[in-house]
Formats: sequence, structure tokens, C-alpha cells
Amino acid sequence: MERRLTGTAASGPTGSPPPLPDVPGLLDGVPRQRTPDTGPRSPSGLRPQRPPGHRPRPWHLLPTPTGTPFTFFYALVLTVTSYVTAHADSALVRTLHENSSTDVAHLLSAPVPVLAASALWVAGGIASPFVLGFLLVLTALERRIGGLRTAGVFLLGHVLATLATEVPVGLAVLVGHLPDSSLHRLDYGISFGVAASVGALAGLLTPWLRWPVLAVFGGMLLQDLLALSDPLSNWGHLIALVIGVATWPWVRRWGAAVGCGGGRREQVTGAASRRLGRRP
Repeated sequence: MERRLTGTAASGPTGSPPPLPDVPGLLDGVPRQRTPDTGPRSPSGLRPQRPPGHRPRPWHLLPTPTGTPFTFFYALVLTVTSYVTAHADSALVRTLHENSSTDVAHLLSAPVPVLAASALWVAGGIASPFVLGFLLVLTALERRIGGLRTAGVFLLGHVLATLATEVPVGLAVLVGHLPDSSLHRLDYGISFGVAASVGALAGLLTPWLRWPVLAVFGGMLLQDLLALSDPLSNWGHLIALVIGVATWPWVRRWGAAVGCGGGRREQVTGAASRRLGRRP
């Protein structure tokens, strides 16, 4: 098979192939010693550690409709329900919260609708610290693993932590350790989902940032639990955090797939181009 060269350097004066440039470190007669350049180099000849388009941007901390659609549109829903809580008639708001409460009575009668409805409200209103945590944590998590998987982590913590706190209440009422009024406890909000998302996001951070985040957030939850202001919810927050930590094997796998997906597409495209440009 004859190799053909095109252009002005196709042949020398006598028709023989032109000599290769004098490059140190190459052996005579050994083919394929040169590899194509796969990325831009700095003036010093070294490739930059990351391309300019991947520099961190401060506005990436907040959700956007195209970059993080799940967090963005969920935040809009929470904004509307928080506005209703702040400006609607107090009796109406109380009725809405009671019908959205994930207490034992509602979980027994309509578990799926009430679990969904309870995640539409923010306990404490728009000024709750969990609102800021929702925006920052879910935005960062969605940018790393995608919207559907972020929704799955959030719902996992919301549902499992709710069941882990309400099922013991139902059993305690059944055996007579708690009064029947405990079956109608008011319980709603996004805090369990946010706590699970914090735990999941920590698994994607570098160790020097992961452990301080877990220590600070976990310490706040322990402090609330020791204060005995709302032990059932406080236990739910800790359980949700542990649930988020338990998802590390999956979120790390998802994060790696999302992070290198563009690189794999570029490699496939480059390989296809080389195959199309190869002559028999």
C-alpha cells in the first residue's frame, strides 16, 4: 500500500520523499513515534490544567432555568407557596398545612399525595435557613449529577426520613405509649430533602472541604437535637443527613459520568474523523 502526500512537500527534487525534520529522541526507521497534539499549550509548552471555559463563575452558585432546571423551577414553586403563607388568611394557611402534613393519619390514608404536598412548603417561611441551603446545595448538586438524579436524592431523604420519624410514632400510639393526638402531628417542609442533599454533595467535594461541611452542618443538627425544641424533626434531619452520605457510591459514579461525558463525546468524534480521513 502506497502512502500519498499532498501539497508542495509531496516530493523532493528527485521524486523521493522529503526528509523528516531533525527531532531529538526519535529512532530511524521506527514509524508512529509522533502523536497528534490533543490540546492547547501555553507559551512554555505545557498544557493548562483546565480549559478557560471551565473556570468557576460566581453566578453558578445560584440556579438557572437552563443550567439547573429542577432547582430553579422548584424554587419558583416554593416562592409562590411562601408568598401564600405570608399573605393569605391564617385560617386558610393552617388548613393547607394540615392537609399537607405527613403525620401518621395522613400517611395511612394517602401516603403518596401527602408526601408530595408536604415538600411544597417551607417550615418557617422564606426566611428559613433551609431556603438558602436549598438554593446553594441543590444547585451545586444538580450541576454535578444532573436534575433527575438530584430530584431522586432529595425525594429519597424526604421520604425515608419522614417514614423513619413517623412510623415509630404510630407504633408508640398503637402500644399505648403516646396519646392518639400524636397521630395528627403537624409535619411538613423541605428540610429533610435539603439535609440529604447536603450529605450527598459532601461526597463529591474534596476531602479538605467535605469533612468541614459535614462537621459544621452535623454539629448544627446535633445542637438543635440537644435543645429539645422539636426532637422528632431534629432526629429526622440527622437521619436524612446519613441517608445522603449513604448515597456516595451512586452520586460519585453519576458525577464521574456527567463530568467526563463531554470528553468521551470529543474522543468519539475525533476517532470518527480520523477514520473518515484515512486513505486505503
